[in-house]
Amino acid sequence: MSKRTWALLAATTVSIIYGLSFTIAKDVMPTYVKPYGFILIRVFGATILFWLISLFGSKEKIKRQDFPRIIAAAFFGVALNMLTFFKGLSFTSPISAAVIMVTTPIIVLILSTILMKEKMKKRKIFGILLGLFGTFFLILYGKSIGNATNASLGNFLVFINAVSYAFYLIIVKKLMDKYNAFTFVKWIYTFGLLMVIPFGWNEYQEIQWQTLPSIILWEIGFVVVFTTFFTYLFNLVSMRELKPTTVAVFIYLQPLFATLFAISLGKDELSWVKIVSAVLIFVGVYLVTQKKSSQ
Repeated sequence: MSKRTWALLAATTVSIIYGLSFTIAKDVMPTYVKPYGFILIRVFGATILFWLISLFGSKEKIKRQDFPRIIAAAFFGVALNMLTFFKGLSFTSPISAAVIMVTTPIIVLILSTILMKEKMKKRKIFGILLGLFGTFFLILYGKSIGNATNASLGNFLVFINAVSYAFYLIIVKKLMDKYNAFTFVKWIYTFGLLMVIPFGWNEYQEIQWQTLPSIILWEIGFVVVFTTFFTYLFNLVSMRELKPTTVAVFIYLQPLFATLFAISLGKDELSWVKIVSAVLIFVGVYLVTQKKSSQ
């Protein structure tokens, strides 16, 4: 297979893993592990794995003036990103969270327009407004089944997560152009770990490890190894060959995989609000990306 085919396969795999993770993480939280405690486990485990793999990679040194960008990437890509997502997911349903995450590429386009002075056509602007309307419609009216204790707050926090991740994609791009990814990813997670410890330490100490069912332990391991570590590696493979906008398009597959997985296990159900919201978001996304790809 060509490098491009491998990159496309890697990006698809990331979407599948994330799609599964919405429901898997929901199994763990908040019954067995509270959100911030789970984040501490996730970031700590991934930090160890990234440092171990860096021993076999490039021996580049990072310039001192680039550390502020790395710290910013840690804040938006690890700390704020994960804190808002896991807290939001503990309040809402897997399908709602997955649908809201689809707005990330739209937000990336908005931020790139503001920060990088890129011009936008009317078609893009309409698509952005349509997608954001669908998102806010879901946040306000997307009720969820199960233990979705506060769907509106949960959906809002997941939306903040999407904005945070969009900032991260823009911030990390210059690092990708300058260094081998394994040179800085360990530092991003190290600084991210320092940021999440104050939030997650108390909840981590509350975990009753001896009483956790074995399936929950396996699901925690899945989130650390696959959802955090491998998805980042696969994203690096795809970003080597594909444009960031192309990689971002694969986020649109996450709601499909998340919905199929959650419904197949009886963890969630479709409603007309979720369907209408999803259609609005996908149409908005199509309008934005179709114009982008034609340029």
